[in-house]
Amino acid sequence: MKPATPSDLIATICNPGTEISQFLDIYLNQSDRLFVQKTQMAGTETFISAVTLEWIAAKVGFASQLPLFQPHLDSTVNVKRDAETVDEIFQRPLDWSRQATLTQYLTNHKDHKFPAVLVVLSPAWVDDPKATQWGKHGRATESAIEFLPLDSQGKLGLLQMSSDVSVFALDGQHRLMGIQGLMQLLRTGHLQPYTKQKKPIGDAITVKELSQKFGITPQQLQQLSQETIGVEFIPAVVKGETRAEARHRVRSIFVHVNLMAVKLSKGQLALLDEDDGFSIVTRQVAVSHALFCDKPGRNPRINWDSATVASKSTVLTTLQALTDMGQRYLTPKFPHWKAAKSGLIPLRPTEAELEAGIEELKQFFDGMASLPSYQKLEQGWETPALRRFSFEKPGGEGNLLFRPVGQVAVAVALGVLVFYQQRSVTEIFEKLQSFDGSGGFSGMEYPDSLWYGVLYDPNKRRVRVAGKELAAKLLIYLLGGMQQPMECAELRKALADARTFENKAVSFEGQFVKPREVGLPEIL
Repeated sequence: MKPATPSDLIATICNPGTEISQFLDIYLNQSDRLFVQKTQMAGTETFISAVTLEWIAAKVGFASQLPLFQPHLDSTVNVKRDAETVDEIFQRPLDWSRQATLTQYLTNHKDHKFPAVLVVLSPAWVDDPKATQWGKHGRATESAIEFLPLDSQGKLGLLQMSSDVSVFALDGQHRLMGIQGLMQLLRTGHLQPYTKQKKPIGDAITVKELSQKFGITPQQLQQLSQETIGVEFIPAVVKGETRAEARHRVRSIFVHVNLMAVKLSKGQLALLDEDDGFSIVTRQVAVSHALFCDKPGRNPRINWDSATVASKSTVLTTLQALTDMGQRYLTPKFPHWKAAKSGLIPLRPTEAELEAGIEELKQFFDGMASLPSYQKLEQGWETPALRRFSFEKPGGEGNLLFRPVGQVAVAVALGVLVFYQQRSVTEIFEKLQSFDGSGGFSGMEYPDSLWYGVLYDPNKRRVRVAGKELAAKLLIYLLGGMQQPMECAELRKALADARTFENKAVSFEGQFVKPREVGLPEIL
């Protein structure tokens, strides 16, 4: 007889008519039991399962909702930090401003995904020092988790979920908050956004609004409650532990989980992001445009991870700066690419829009590559010699086009001119070529530079990142995009303020003058 293959065995087990299938159905349909797999690390057993969003919203709470914390809660359902609670707290404070954002993520994004939630099972006896489960010397005689194995090795089985068991989120409390918000939205038809301190703010999110904006039917929203999420259970107390030892273990697990989870840098996010149109477009242009793409015999032009460019670095820019440039340049043309609200993940643009964005950004970087400063790169110059200030060793040109903050300022200005004011890209770069050819972007550290005090801080002798928006406005003015007398007057004052130190302004001739004597340069 031919031996059964794994596929044959699986088919037999999964057949609704088999004894195994019927046996599992009996237990899996009971609300007070969960089918789980046991894992073990460093002596602590945990149990992994999958539950519906509806289940987790109903069964799992915040640590602050445990009975021992009830006399110590503030108005935000956070535990007050005091002498009585400092050794009992398991989590960071709840930030209620995140609830609406996370709920909208679940409703608005078809590819939404929450990581598994780490929860603690704590039966009522855990917080009762007189309970029979506490034996000699205050050590637990049993685990807080009651597990019924179904296999000979004790790896698969059922988790007992009796009514007196408290379940609280150890890692994932804000995911829980978002899921609870979803259930409230489905139950009542609306969800009120809050501040961090759980004070109502703004208009309520409604099912009607979601249907109108995103084409989501009420039926589709209701189906979200039956989606499943991974959940990992850890016992509040392990057999043999004292209550103090158990508390230390649980608190340590929370800290370790968060310490090991290093956040992605903005550059790494831009490299991986498949929703943000600006990141997608910039990424495509960065790897294909002649100004940035890798070529044999020359140093890489892009730092893909870091947000800064070191003085000695031979890269031209960073991916984060390029993404900022792409966003600031293209936002006037594609404002809907940005998320509807801060904190929300934007919806991915259509392929046609992405192609249009790529072409627009390519045209922008074609123009940038035509500038005399960037043409020097094709003549064999390295970026440190063009980036460094004259007082550094070895000295350089102090050219703002080789600083990320300067590059972004140019993108901001041209985005306004090209898309808001409908100026010709060709004409703009003809003017910038002339301006750059006469040294307009170089020598930031000298008083005769327009960028002195704006993008260069003469007191600290370093780049002034805070001057980016003013630099963009000055470029708009230089390129003829600012004609209103009041606008020009405000710009002149802002420039004078930037060049004023201890009530004395520095003129373009390097002399101390009164701030009102600092004027604007001629329009190109």
